[in-house]
Amino acid sequence: MTAGKITVAIVFGGRSAEHEVSLQSAQNVIRSLDPERFTPILIGIDRDGRWFLNEESIKLFHADNPKDIALNVSSPQVGLIPNGPERQLVRMDNKEALGQIDVLFPVLHGPYGEDGAVQGLAKMANLPCVGADVTASAVGMDKDIMKRLLRDAGIHNAAFTTLYHWQKEWPLDEIEAQYGYPVFVKPSNMGSSIGVSRASDKETLIQAITHAFQFDQKVLVEQAVDGRELEVAILGNDQVMASSVGEILTRDKFYSYESKYLDADATELNIPANISASQTDRIQATAIQVYQLLGCSGLARVDMFLTPDDEIFINEINTLPGFTNISMYPKLWEHSGLSQQSLVTQLIELAIERFQQKHNLKVTR
Repeated sequence: MTAGKITVAIVFGGRSAEHEVSLQSAQNVIRSLDPERFTPILIGIDRDGRWFLNEESIKLFHADNPKDIALNVSSPQVGLIPNGPERQLVRMDNKEALGQIDVLFPVLHGPYGEDGAVQGLAKMANLPCVGADVTASAVGMDKDIMKRLLRDAGIHNAAFTTLYHWQKEWPLDEIEAQYGYPVFVKPSNMGSSIGVSRASDKETLIQAITHAFQFDQKVLVEQAVDGRELEVAILGNDQVMASSVGEILTRDKFYSYESKYLDADATELNIPANISASQTDRIQATAIQVYQLLGCSGLARVDMFLTPDDEIFINEINTLPGFTNISMYPKLWEHSGLSQQSLVTQLIELAIERFQQKHNLKVTR
């Protein structure tokens, strides 16, 4: 650990279909790290789950091309050793200890990163971790469970049917009768619109369900909501702030993976959204309500629809939202007066704050 600085292990890549998005986000986070306060340790995880130490700088192939960006795995492999107060990285080849980590900063989207997996590892290693804890991460990632909790709390979200991999038949006729068309089909545990399809008839519905099951063992079929797509960034632990409200306008029928990360011209991000002050207040208050209901901390982005009848429907929450140079989360905070460097600094401080609070809890009778 560098004297006087906080050592931050930034972890990116991972075993997820959102692997490339994570690499793009990591570049932005690393660029935004205050060099006067933090010493970075850069750890890239490949698709097989192996951890590689990027000793001097982030090592990527095709770093400037979001379609072909890839992790460089020529670096030494490392492992994180849960060892009480000694939060150490160890080289796998010679077992050399590489020093203590002060904070883990996961820039991992999707399964094995956003779903509570790496948060659980950090907890076992007694290590502060940026973002939500295990439970909130898992609940936020699983759209089925998230939507049930919101529904139980009286928070509007699109009507849905959950399909399971063990079902021998899908209730297609019931779905058609209940929702009509179009409907949206989504893997329950995936983000960045990966595996998401819009179905306009029974044939495309079957195709969409089949496609979604390639990414998860649980799939949601959602009734389409006629509304404007709005997003709010949330920041904080006990004291929570909501950003300006942003609106997404797309050329396509929905906000696809390509629109989010590959084609900067496919979408228009209006910040702030052209809505009234009262609508802004309601939307920010609803986003904070969702954040607190699900037990989130650190950061999240809450996505919702505003219908022509002025109703708010929650689409989803992202507890580790995209952090690329065209991602809504940092852009919303920039418009709200918070630079990316200040944002990253606050996220690290919030992780340490929450860790210290939980560290004071009793572990013996």
